Amino acid sequence: MEQKINIFSFFSGAGFLDLGFELSGHFNVVYVNEFHKAFNDVYRYARSKMGIEQPKYGHHVEDITQIIGSSELEELKAQVSESKATTLTGIIGGPPCPDFSVAGRNRGKEGENGKLSGTYVSLICETLPDFFLFENVKGLYRTAKHREFFEHLKSLLIKNGYVLTEQLINSIEFGAPQDRDRIILIGFRKDVAKRLHLPFMKSELLEFDWEKNKLYSRDALSLPWPKTSPYKENVSTDAPDGIIKELTVEYWWEKNDVLNHPNANMYFQPRAGLYRFQSKDEGDDEKKCYKRLHRWRYSPTVAYGNNEVHIHPYKPRRISVAEALALQSLPKEFELPTTMTLTDAFKTIGNGVPFMAALGIAKNIIDYISSHN
Repeated sequence: MEQKINIFSFFSGAGFLDLGFELSGHFNVVYVNEFHKAFNDVYRYARSKMGIEQPKYGHHVEDITQIIGSSELEELKAQVSESKATTLTGIIGGPPCPDFSVAGRNRGKEGENGKLSGTYVSLICETLPDFFLFENVKGLYRTAKHREFFEHLKSLLIKNGYVLTEQLINSIEFGAPQDRDRIILIGFRKDVAKRLHLPFMKSELLEFDWEKNKLYSRDALSLPWPKTSPYKENVSTDAPDGIIKELTVEYWWEKNDVLNHPNANMYFQPRAGLYRFQSKDEGDDEKKCYKRLHRWRYSPTVAYGNNEVHIHPYKPRRISVAEALALQSLPKEFELPTTMTLTDAFKTIGNGVPFMAALGIAKNIIDYISSHN
């Protein structure tokens, strides 16, 4: 398939998911929607630094709920139709998910963020792209009361002509140094599936190879990773035997040269609670607050609400923006504006899909299409 596939992106944040699709070499993001201006500013800034073209249909800094039932919906439908006339066209996005997270608000479909999942599906059903991707927390998939809502959303997509495939993935399977489960739902319209010779039965898309671009098994989480080590400030240690070094915090920090990254000096200055930064064992992440990373282990989920950013393994401070970007497995060329607030910086980093997972899923989609064409 020579011509790039066009992508309309929603809930884009700083664009980690989009970047995975773009850098796979087979997709072109033509439309971006992000409600929070500070996050959209990051999106624009990072791509200008990386030399990536601006989206054909522009950036839309607005609430997705205001598109439904407005004149802008007709404009969006026209843009999707125009795109579909020249190349395969998809919509991708991960609606904000704290309302489905056990660690978050857990309000479900009635929460302000929970409602956005329904709005996103409605937008797909209104614009009818050739395919879509929906990303969310595992709580939507695994928690009984939320699973009922997830099945309802799927039924709406099926009624509008989509055949579906889904999997609960972990970012570590794709090479990101992070334990992060997410449900990924992918759908193709039946007429498109027929045109592309993609097999399906009733509402199920068949033979989609979710494993194709995974680098590791989920069993990697069960290796003899180090638990805790006494905190030693700025003391180097060797990697232990029996682990996968490429999945460790230290490996990615070295890979991304975080100490010389433009965002290296963006971190919260420790004031109150300095004793904890100097005494907590390396790798002690059992409690909700003051989680300290271990340099020779993968990170817990990178999600930084209320500025509760992980503590550096061997320095008396929280990790920097550069270090957090590396935990999200981004290319070292990706950078944030140094003028943005630390709260916004860490929030947009934590909200993003790890780049390596996004890249692997994008490759899975293109490999699936190519294998049948």
